[in-house]
Amino acid sequence: MIDRLPSPDAVALDGPVMMHQHWDDLAFLHWAVDPERVAPFMPRGVRPDVLDGATYVGLIPFTLRGAGPGRRVSVPYAGTFLETNVRFYSVDDEGRRGVVFASLDASRLAVVLGAQAAFGLPYRWSFMRHAIRVQDGVRELLWTCRTRSGVTSRVAVREGGPAVDDLGVFLTSRFGLHAGHLGRTWWIANEHERWPLRSAQLLELDDGLVAAAGVDVAGPPDHVAFARRVTTRFVLPRPL
Repeated sequence: MIDRLPSPDAVALDGPVMMHQHWDDLAFLHWAVDPERVAPFMPRGVRPDVLDGATYVGLIPFTLRGAGPGRRVSVPYAGTFLETNVRFYSVDDEGRRGVVFASLDASRLAVVLGAQAAFGLPYRWSFMRHAIRVQDGVRELLWTCRTRSGVTSRVAVREGGPAVDDLGVFLTSRFGLHAGHLGRTWWIANEHERWPLRSAQLLELDDGLVAAAGVDVAGPPDHVAFARRVTTRFVLPRPL
């Protein structure tokens, strides 16, 4: 069991960059859960990562913008879309700390089909909307999602000022993902600048995505944060 904070700074990527993308206007909503509740979701060779005896399930709506191959070229239309993911926090036997996705809803069908085929990720093509309102110079942001099976999510937050705490570092300083695909567990490493985390006030939450992913959470989230943008680069997947 690892029970300490990860570094907020990425390790330089080992290998050529497969793709880049910007992650814009992200809300981070997290609930503390017993690690035993999410252990069944971990692929082989991976276990829940913990802090102070708890692990977390996250609900993260955001805009993925300007994705494309390599470091520079962005793909028109398909390279920008809305996404909402439900995720868990993972660590493998080599100490690599990442995320495991329970679900990923996206507003671009081509992206969904490509990510499913190439990486085995649990993407779904869903109806999504994002709105921003400015009140007295303060931004309020709303995300909505409806899957084709009728599961809905509605999240609204008011953006606050810069704020970094230990739990926020633990939850966001994740420079890779673990994924089970084709009978193996894969590690997909990424790098980006240190998260510019901000406080956030939760204005509205009506979500069915977390429960649909297989974890029931009760009450408001234990941690809420926001970030405006990071630019992320990925290398090719490697088997554990």
